[in-house]
Amino acid sequence: MRRVAIFLGSADGHDPAHAELAIGVGKELARRGIGIVYGGGRRGLMGTIADSALEAGGEVVGVMPTSMVEREWAHEDVTELVTCDSMHERKALMADRADAFVALPGGLGTLEEIFEVWSWRQLGFHSKPVGFLDAGGFWTPLLDALQGLVDSGFLDASTLRDAAVAPDLPGLLDALEDRLRSAPHPAHGA
Repeated sequence: MRRVAIFLGSADGHDPAHAELAIGVGKELARRGIGIVYGGGRRGLMGTIADSALEAGGEVVGVMPTSMVEREWAHEDVTELVTCDSMHERKALMADRADAFVALPGGLGTLEEIFEVWSWRQLGFHSKPVGFLDAGGFWTPLLDALQGLVDSGFLDASTLRDAAVAPDLPGLLDALEDRLRSAPHPAHGA
């Protein structure tokens, strides 16, 4: 993996462990020479992961619509800040630049982003792996709810199993690498 798209909160959340997690992920990805592609924000966990990766000498690519840059939401010190016209274009650019996708703690935007790339994978639009860093059990309630969709017949069990889930970054990176090695070629591009 050369780059990982990280989806995470533009807020800090109430638990300081979330910021500690973002700091650790940023530093570890930089140490491993894995670049970060993210939404380009300077606040919240987004800014925290960018700052920690940059301080450790890592590559950080931010992608943000021009309207949000004009509102001064962008992290101006990233390795590269890519501007675009819309949120749809933002997600497509992030997907093009990443080899895998990871959700850290976040809110609706984080959920929307990880679910979209996961849906694209399920539909064969790409073969890049998707994962949840479940540190402290943050994603466990969501994953339990998704099991309810499996139990109700609205989600195939293999799709749920396809998402890499681990409580720590080394375990998650290993699971993502395993999925990359065994990935079939995508049916429709990307």
